[in-house]
Amino acid sequence: MTATVKISEERMYQVIRAPHITEKATMLSEKNQFVFKVAPDATKPEIKAAVEALFKVKVTNVNTLITKGKTKKFKGRNGVRSDLKKAFVTLAEGESIDFTAGLA
Repeated sequence: MTATVKISEERMYQVIRAPHITEKATMLSEKNQFVFKVAPDATKPEIKAAVEALFKVKVTNVNTLITKGKTKKFKGRNGVRSDLKKAFVTLAEGESIDFTAGLA
């Protein structure tokens, strides 16, 4: 992940869908890790470039995982929730993201 990737501003907003705010994600933010919902086709270098450009921070590491959608009943019929790709982004020491302030 040493190579820098140039992506358009439009692609940045497609890659980073939303912050994933849960109890676990809040505990990770104390360790300088933040969790984002990302596009299923997003690559780690794209995610790194998008977070650095949108939030003006230095990213040191990106880990991704895909959570498979659960099978649930919807009005008596079987249905499947969508799969979700999450990115765990580690920031450099001293960097931070404040989700309540919005994008800079």
